[in-house]
This record gives sequence, structure tokens and C-alpha cells, in this order.
Amino acid sequence: MGKRDGVILGSIIATIIASTPLLFNLYESVPEIKVWDTYFFTYHSNYYQNILVLAWTLTGKVVPLFLITIWFFTCRHWWYHALLVPIAMYIFQIFSIINEDITYIDKFQLLHLVPIMAIVIPSIYLIRAKMFDKINTADKTLEDLEEEFTVRPRNVWGKVKQYF
Repeated sequence: MGKRDGVILGSIIATIIASTPLLFNLYESVPEIKVWDTYFFTYHSNYYQNILVLAWTLTGKVVPLFLITIWFFTCRHWWYHALLVPIAMYIFQIFSIINEDITYIDKFQLLHLVPIMAIVIPSIYLIRAKMFDKINTADKTLEDLEEEFTVRPRNVWGKVKQYF
């Protein structure tokens, strides 16, 4: 990716991030009714009793998930895998919101996040321990080691392919 492509992609990402207040307020365009019938779908809001409340609740989870996902794919630090925990948390919350039979949205989310946290937290600790071991045995600075441990695919698609 050349400098020009990087500037264009960076400008697009910055514009999207700057427009998140508009994305959050999209829920205001949803009608305040129980059954929403459009050309594409019909949605019955049984749990929330109001489509507007459902849309407000979803945007409160989707917008932060969107921002953390951008942060994950653009972060160049060695600890960026820690962002997988809040990403998984928000995804779980979104599925819980959509499932209308859930009484308390955040009731058991920690139990579902434990497997992800069991992988991410020890991995980050091991990377950190390896970095500090190299600091004590070498003349490298913390910035040099962070640079060494940073994984940099050449583009966003490369970063996506790294995880799947």
C-alpha cells in the first residue's frame, strides 16, 4: 500500500469515526411503535414493547463495537489482542438484545467471556514477560521490543486473514 492509498484509507476511517455521533442518532429515525412493517421485513418488538427502545439499545452497543473493531484493526501495539475481550463482550450483548426472551441483558455475560479471556490474558502476559526478559538480558529499549513484537500485515485484509 502506497502513501497515497494510506492517506485515502486513513481519511475514510477518520471520517467514519468522526461521524459516529450521527450513527448513534440513527435510532431516532425508527418509529415508536410495537410492530414495524417495511417493504423488506416486519419486526415485532415483544420484549421492549417499542421498536425505538430496541433501536436505542442496539445503537448503544453497535457503535462502541464498531469503534473498538476499528481500533483493533488499526492498532500497532503488541497488546492489541486484549481488545478481543470487549469486542466479544459487545457481540454477546448485541445477541442478547436481539434475543427477546432475555430478562437481564448483562446477567451471564462473564461466563461466556471466560473462554476468550482464558486465551487472551495469558497470551498478553507471556508476551509481556518475554519482553521484560529481553529487556533484562539485552540493551534494547521498551520501544525497540514493542516494535519487534508488533505484527504488521500490509493491509486491512491481511490483518483480517491473520485471524481467520
